[in-house]
Amino acid sequence: MDILINIRTSAAFLIIAALLVTQPVAAEGDAEQGRELGFTCLGCHGIEGQRNAYPTFHVPRLGGQGSDYIATALRHYRDGTRSHPTMHAHASSLSDDNIDSLLAWLETSGSASDIATAEQVEGVAAAKICVTCHGADGQGVVPQPPVLAGQHADYLVRALHEYKSGKRSGNVMVAFAASLSEEEIEIIANYYASQDGLETLDR
Repeated sequence: MDILINIRTSAAFLIIAALLVTQPVAAEGDAEQGRELGFTCLGCHGIEGQRNAYPTFHVPRLGGQGSDYIATALRHYRDGTRSHPTMHAHASSLSDDNIDSLLAWLETSGSASDIATAEQVEGVAAAKICVTCHGADGQGVVPQPPVLAGQHADYLVRALHEYKSGKRSGNVMVAFAASLSEEEIEIIANYYASQDGLETLDR
């Protein structure tokens, strides 16, 4: 138990340190161009309940998601450091200017935030450390961590499994996810999925 606590404490420290020294992404692109570029995005991200074929999980909600996270994800899909054949195919042709325009368009969908406090997750022990960045305690952290509130539970489970296995990069999240049990992953995913926040993109 002491080892587990130390791992999570170290992960929390790494989260704060890594995020505070990185600059946020500014979306300065052309929103109208982004709308044109993003038309194909709506084929999956604009359909409520749409699922990835294999492995099966809900396509993540992007409505209200932070620009920092989306920009990082698209660049990782583009360079192949984040694996998903369909997303790699779409992102591989995007320039940095194209990504800025997509972000400008996506910002028109509004914004969501994780406002949970440590007190609110007192009864959800597995999610308490998440609030460090993905809750009220993380407001003002840069780059902005991804919004988890309102995201599909099965997508969050998959993301945590990918961090735990090292298939998804990110030293901080890899270190944190490595300490989680399967039960804790389910608890965290279900907790955030139950909150108001992200939405399916408006077609």
